[in-house]
Amino acid sequence: MSSFVMTLNRHIVQQERLYPHATGAFTSLLSDIALTAKVISHQVNKAGLEDILGRAGTENVFGEKQQKLDVYANEAMIRSLAFSGTLCAMASEENEGLIPIPADYPKGKYICCFDPLDGSSNIDVNVSIGTIFSIFRRVTPEDTGVTDEDLLQPGYKQVCAGYVVYGSSTILVYTTGAGVHG
Repeated sequence: MSSFVMTLNRHIVQQERLYPHATGAFTSLLSDIALTAKVISHQVNKAGLEDILGRAGTENVFGEKQQKLDVYANEAMIRSLAFSGTLCAMASEENEGLIPIPADYPKGKYICCFDPLDGSSNIDVNVSIGTIFSIFRRVTPEDTGVTDEDLLQPGYKQVCAGYVVYGSSTILVYTTGAGVHG
């Protein structure tokens, strides 16, 4: 019997080793997304026990009424990923336009677009909800500001796309174009 245990972080590092010129930035970003998903999952699982169900009293950029967990998940994603040093900008379904990385944080070459809690209208009826994310490389020069050109790239330029489903168990599924891992 083998004592080898494949963890998510071990898998991500193992995949990185397939690319000799990898810097570790993508590995770090994917690990940060996984960690944030664990934090969101914890809140989702205790939603019925604490006052985090129901509407937040705000609307997102599309005019949809935000749930308390929407707001929590969005803040968790923004705070965690901004600090990572791997991103130059983010975009969220909950925010209008790009979300810049604070000036005092290190910046990287990736952009992460996400819906922090897709299906949030299902929260109160206990149907599955999840996080959707997409990662792109920056296309504008690093010494310039991030623009819409960086955010509005065609799907075939994605470095990674994935989702996390929260419920009685939580699963992260992603692809970098060479199969699906989950």
